[in-house]
Amino acid sequence: MGILAEPRTARGSRDGALSGSWRARTLAAQEVALPSGRVALSCPAPLGHGGLGRHLKEILDALDRRQLPTVCNCATASPPGQGAGGRGLHTRLLDAALSLPPLRISTAHRTLKASVAFDRQAAARLPAAEHLIAFNGTALAQMRAARSAAWQSLALVSATAHVRQVASQHALACRQYPLEGTWATRMVKRTLAEYPLADRIYVASRYVRESFLAQGVRDELLADFPLTPDPRYAGDGGARSSSSAFEIVYIGTLTVVKGVPLLIDAVRSLPHLDLRLTLVGGWTTRAMRRFLERASSQDPRIVIARGDPLPHLRGARLYVHPSYSDGFGYAAAEALSCGIPVIVSEDTGMKDLLGVEGANGLILPTGDRGALAGAIDAAYRGEVLGTPRAGA
Repeated sequence: MGILAEPRTARGSRDGALSGSWRARTLAAQEVALPSGRVALSCPAPLGHGGLGRHLKEILDALDRRQLPTVCNCATASPPGQGAGGRGLHTRLLDAALSLPPLRISTAHRTLKASVAFDRQAAARLPAAEHLIAFNGTALAQMRAARSAAWQSLALVSATAHVRQVASQHALACRQYPLEGTWATRMVKRTLAEYPLADRIYVASRYVRESFLAQGVRDELLADFPLTPDPRYAGDGGARSSSSAFEIVYIGTLTVVKGVPLLIDAVRSLPHLDLRLTLVGGWTTRAMRRFLERASSQDPRIVIARGDPLPHLRGARLYVHPSYSDGFGYAAAEALSCGIPVIVSEDTGMKDLLGVEGANGLILPTGDRGALAGAIDAAYRGEVLGTPRAGA
């Protein structure tokens, strides 16, 4: 099986972890991107929870470093001690979940309802401010209210690629694996209505920027706000699991659009008995649960896990992130920060963190099971990425 990919290496320290100087430059770039004055920041995720919550926290931390007075509207379930920020920061929690329809409603419909509910609550609770920074898909009412109040600027944080790009990639995933639907089908119209209202659209990667440029959005409207892995993800001094298995890890929501069925099929096509795939995360649909339970029962090399992903990363030889579309991809960046080689799809923003020489990362065509299986096989054999199985 051929590997249709370009080998890359992380910019940073010798063991593949991103360097301290890189982080310092990135944090400085975050601060430069922000406006000056009183800021209202909103995001439907709990602060610090998951990729979206981490993205929110990076913006809030940058505002704190700038010492800008900020009110942040976000979802409930923030970790202890994060209810209020640092200098001049205040976090208000909204409970949009109270307005959600029952679980029997489709994921796409639930996502739209949740987005509308959160946006309405946040719009009704807009503080006295000069600048709005709100996440895409959940900002329409807030932007209209802030515009009516003659705020100085309205900014949209695009946590994903342009919504048309996302919808197209999700459609590809669902054609290949028609197990579940996608939230993108319901969010296109709403998100497209937000774009023209924005004075600035924050993008976290070249992948996201290029998706907007391809849709005719002016370059000057786009502002870079680069992202960083949580500092707790770092190398462990070279210690690795004593397991003799070739450990592959994926971390994140277990969905079709994240490429989980594609990864499972790629692994199951390989004959190596000492290869193991650990999927750290949870499913959101009954169809995915049944798919995962069937796959793990038929192939004991596939393991479903929950809890803190860091121990799994530190015991891994390879991290694989085959998403059909990710604006950044924190989990893959966190693996890289731990010194774990990564395989990512072409439609993943964190590929920005891979350099042009060496072999700490591979970028594969999105949705190509043959290329994915071939890359994993080559890594197992030690032909790429320097990750041979134990005893090889």
